[in-house]
Amino acid sequence: MNHSGWARVIALIFPYFIIVGLFHVAGAFVAGIPFGDNDFQKSSLQQLIMTFFSFLGTLLLVWIFMKYMDKQNFMDVGLQIKNRKNDIIIGTLLGLVIMGLAYVSLWAAEEIIYTEYNFDVLELIYTTLLFILVAILEEVLFRGYILKNLMLSFNKYIALIISSIVFAIAHGANPNISLFSLTGLFLAGIALGVSYIYTKNLWYPIAFHFSWNLFQSLFGFNVSGQDIYSIIEFTVPENNMMNGGQFGFEGSIFSLITELTLAALIIYYYQVKKRQPIKNENI
Repeated sequence: MNHSGWARVIALIFPYFIIVGLFHVAGAFVAGIPFGDNDFQKSSLQQLIMTFFSFLGTLLLVWIFMKYMDKQNFMDVGLQIKNRKNDIIIGTLLGLVIMGLAYVSLWAAEEIIYTEYNFDVLELIYTTLLFILVAILEEVLFRGYILKNLMLSFNKYIALIISSIVFAIAHGANPNISLFSLTGLFLAGIALGVSYIYTKNLWYPIAFHFSWNLFQSLFGFNVSGQDIYSIIEFTVPENNMMNGGQFGFEGSIFSLITELTLAALIIYYYQVKKRQPIKNENI
């Protein structure tokens, strides 16, 4: 076993809390968020500013580790964009289709009840930027660095499982969390990371992560327990595993099935692709 991979992941933990924590404090100061007031309701702009500072802190941390620990260029986390247009398109469309179908299905089953339409251009811009930052910072950290290094020490599927557990634990303090929704976050880590173990590229998971979060929010669901701007507003007659309750779609049985199905399809696709004979270009 190559111990350097998992050792670097362990070594990342303490500096993460220091560096990202300092950026988080700086973000709160710039955004004008009072310290120690846990009940303070952040505006969309304040939330975006906070996320931007966390984004900077996370990318700085990964850059330092890539340069001085891994001895690699930062882009080697999987940010090479050449020939990745289809990954971005497919990932983005997938999130839209899944959340659109989720909303229509749950509305038809009367698991959610439409209340109002709330279109605000500025809120839409803030929310879109927010989820772009979240998708990039989380994919660079959890897939681009943690999963990449775990794959040096373990079988790629074991590495995927461990990184997905870490991903779920990192969201463990989110509002309205439960054991069931924590399982959903673990499977989300699987669905987001499974393409990376074959491609070593982040653009599909970044696009899918962004789209999944954005359209989940715009269609009225909470995102990992957090209430963010929605174009469509609805109420939930009863919190249950069908509609995800206050955690959002990710806390529903449909989300778990979707994530498992996607992971299985991606594995099948790359396994079949791997078995295909290489064509001789000279023939």
